[in-house]
Amino acid sequence: MKKILPYLLSAAITFIPAAFVQAATPPAPVQLIVLSSGGIMGAFKAVTPDYEQRVGVKLQGEVAPSMGATPQAIPNRLARQEPADVVLMVGAALDKLIKDGQVDPKTRVDLGKSYIAMAVKHGAPHPDISNMEAFKQTLLDAKSIAYSDSASGVYLSRVLFNQMHIADRIQSKSHMIPAEPVGEVIARGDAEIGFQQLSELKPVDGIDIIGLIPDQAQQMTLYSAGVVSKSKHPEQAKQFLEFLSSTAAAPAIKASGLDPIAK
Repeated sequence: MKKILPYLLSAAITFIPAAFVQAATPPAPVQLIVLSSGGIMGAFKAVTPDYEQRVGVKLQGEVAPSMGATPQAIPNRLARQEPADVVLMVGAALDKLIKDGQVDPKTRVDLGKSYIAMAVKHGAPHPDISNMEAFKQTLLDAKSIAYSDSASGVYLSRVLFNQMHIADRIQSKSHMIPAEPVGEVIARGDAEIGFQQLSELKPVDGIDIIGLIPDQAQQMTLYSAGVVSKSKHPEQAKQFLEFLSSTAAAPAIKASGLDPIAK
């Protein structure tokens, strides 16, 4: 018995710390993969640190266009069954994903309204876009024009320029930019003037934002969100969207260049 007792004590000492360490190790926090259009990425980044700290959920944001042929576009990523929990994107494109069964329709929320703005390289002359006549002349005078392959660029190239009867006159100097912020193209000097949602131009260094295009030419883009149907963490994803669509997140959405739905 005397020989057995030291062995039992030794075994207990060896076992107890291992059990204690295992019990003391906290479980890894839930991580939500958030695919976000550039138009609302600024607001997402602004709210992320505080939300993670308060709720204990990690938010992994990945820039992904709402539409377009690029592999990074949200519809294309979901079609490849890439992991994702939340999508933040243009409302019309989100509705198509809901129709296709990719996003839970019960989770759809509207976040903010966005408007198209124009930018030039920092320090370059500021063209006049204060009214439709001046805006038209600026387009005709520009050496090169850039716009996105998402909602704003599709509207400009397929609708507005035709309505202004200048599409044929500016076609050769107009460039649709895929998978890259238009502001970065302008900052490099690869185009003289560029158009994109105000919220997508604001984070870019090296450009001057001239302002919104005239009201008569403007088109509002609604940014919305939803939980991906195959999310591994649907409850936590819904909780995050409840916060993002609340008045608590409205200041961050407004600061990013969007007009928040919740005020």
